[in-house]
Amino acid sequence: MNKKFLLPFFVLAALLTFSSCSNLKPLAEEYIKAEPQPLEAIGGKVPVTINATFPAKWFNKKAVVTVTPVLRYAGGEAWGTSYTYQGEKVKGNNQVIPQKEGANVTMKSSFAYKPEMKNSELYLTFDAKIKNKTVKLPDVKIGEGVIATSELVDAATANAAIAADKFQRIIKEAHDANIMFLIHQAELRSKELKKDEISDWKNLVKNADEAPNQNVAIEISAYASPDGGVKYNTGLAERREGNTNKYLAKELKKMKIDVPVDARYTAQDWEGFQELVSKSNIQDKDLVLRVLSMYKDPEQREQEIKNISSVFSTLAEEILPQLRRSRLTANIEIIGKSDEEISALAKSNPKELNIEEILYAATLTNNDNEKMAIYTKASELYPNCYRTWNNIGMMAFRAGDLNKAEQMFSKSNSVKNNAEANMNLGLIALTKGDQAKAQQLLGNASGVAELGEALGVLYLEQGEWAKAANSFGSVKSNNAALAQILTKDYSKASQTLNAVTRPDATTSYLKAIVAARTNDANGVVSNLKAAIAADKSLAKEAATDLEFAKYATNSEFASLVK
Repeated sequence: MNKKFLLPFFVLAALLTFSSCSNLKPLAEEYIKAEPQPLEAIGGKVPVTINATFPAKWFNKKAVVTVTPVLRYAGGEAWGTSYTYQGEKVKGNNQVIPQKEGANVTMKSSFAYKPEMKNSELYLTFDAKIKNKTVKLPDVKIGEGVIATSELVDAATANAAIAADKFQRIIKEAHDANIMFLIHQAELRSKELKKDEISDWKNLVKNADEAPNQNVAIEISAYASPDGGVKYNTGLAERREGNTNKYLAKELKKMKIDVPVDARYTAQDWEGFQELVSKSNIQDKDLVLRVLSMYKDPEQREQEIKNISSVFSTLAEEILPQLRRSRLTANIEIIGKSDEEISALAKSNPKELNIEEILYAATLTNNDNEKMAIYTKASELYPNCYRTWNNIGMMAFRAGDLNKAEQMFSKSNSVKNNAEANMNLGLIALTKGDQAKAQQLLGNASGVAELGEALGVLYLEQGEWAKAANSFGSVKSNNAALAQILTKDYSKASQTLNAVTRPDATTSYLKAIVAARTNDANGVVSNLKAAIAADKSLAKEAATDLEFAKYATNSEFASLVK
């Protein structure tokens, strides 16, 4: 035998022997599909679903194969969930792959997102054994890169909640006094007209009329109690109204007061009757109230109530006398300081402003430094008002001083636990990546106007993109536009971005992403140019961002990101 052919013969024999016992060949890429392509960061994770096929006769009956996805990137790699499969003659609890037919399998995995993963490669690795022998199978590349657009969410740019003022330019007050009548009578009694109640009421009207910042109008409402019949009570109530009107006209003339007076009468005061009975402790009051609800005809009502003999005498003594009256009502409008007066006092003499006025003063300027100065002064003058501390925190949050903001929101809550501070502390928690704490705090912020925006940010960070878009509603912000981009509502996202009140580099960058997804090459270049001009680091960001992958050969794009 020629010795130069001896070694190759033995090598070939060994390979044939190994092949016949292993029966495991490299799994071709065509049998594996990873979705999505490319991968995408969702809620701080990079999920992947891998559908693979072990073809017929591929899987050795005595083999055990563990398949693990691994995402490799510059400086590291992340391993996903391992799945183990076994041949028909292996004793174990793993999924069995029939040798003759083969099988389709699905593997789901997820990687904790890191920015370096944007430029990465996804592989499947194989740890295979036949009996106790290890079989070396090559890794298979099944994906490349991660789209990380969702990571552009930024809780620090959301609007913190303002604890609003309750300032009213015109405060309306109503002051009543009653002139009481005897049963079946309409004459005004001297005893009633000399009551302190009437005297105080007239003085109040006089002071309001003389005050330069008050307006006053008077109503007379005369009543008869609901006993004695509708026709009789109509005439009685009308006479009470007429006598009261004459008396008041004389008194106003004496006080030299000229104000509008509106007089009316009610024949049977069933409404007042029901109110007094409801508040009383009389026997069978529920029965009386039931009669009122059952019968609408006044004559029938009166008769049915009189039939309740156990209670009618009490009604006649305690309830009905209170309804025989003329009610005098002074409707007073107190006109507050003008915007100009409030703004001037906030700068020159804030002590002259009450808490509502000084909080309102801060809304009259668009200068953040002036707002902060007003809220700070408010906290000095009114330290027991939680709103002052919250609003200082709101301005610190807007300025990017998150440490001070958190201190002020906590101070606000220490004065009084309140929904606005809870929402704002929820935003602080989101900036720290603590979604669980944020969710708890936002759950204690019901009724806050800005809550929808804060929840939108939370949902974005949780990967709930549709819920985020719905929660943002009509908010015009980068975060709201991001939710619309992720839900593929590019027209609305574009409208939102164009309406952002304080556009920044991220606004322009998101506009470039919308342009890329809608095949607008000029829009990509022009918006990236604006974004990079505002933040040079975005050039490097765009260079590796798969949103712009198809523009890599565009000369204008390339010159921007080089």
